[in-house]
Amino acid sequence: MDGAMSRTGDRGAVSIEVAVLAPAFIALIVLAGVAGRTAVAAEAVDAAAHDAARAASISRNASTARAEAHDAARQQLEWKGLNCTGTPQLTFGGSVAGRPASFDDAFGSPVGQEAAVTVRIECTVSYQDMKLSVLPGMTLQNEVSASFTSPLDRYRSRG
Repeated sequence: MDGAMSRTGDRGAVSIEVAVLAPAFIALIVLAGVAGRTAVAAEAVDAAAHDAARAASISRNASTARAEAHDAARQQLEWKGLNCTGTPQLTFGGSVAGRPASFDDAFGSPVGQEAAVTVRIECTVSYQDMKLSVLPGMTLQNEVSASFTSPLDRYRSRG
């Protein structure tokens, strides 16, 4: 009779455990999704910065380099399937003889002098579609950025 008594005392315990643990399990899945989306976005932006800097460094002048960098970054982000909220922001910089310089100054440096260009890309990734009410204070977007520096050909004319 004691065995029958203890069984009835546990009745419904599984339902309560599921009701308590289900939101935590769903929140864990959402957090894994956010981490995964952030990792994919970081890799895509890094690849886009690499391609943009490389496209800029093989251009002959700064204005063409900017256009080529924008095009290369757009193509890479589209290929990776990353949809930034808004337009990705590209920032251009450079160096001449190992010292920081503007992008235009890098292309204006004389042939034979060491110069490099740097492209930085910033993209805001949205988590709006993953929002959960059980995660108060969950961030709905994250800024992902990467930069890459590529040398200019020392013996190629620049303008």
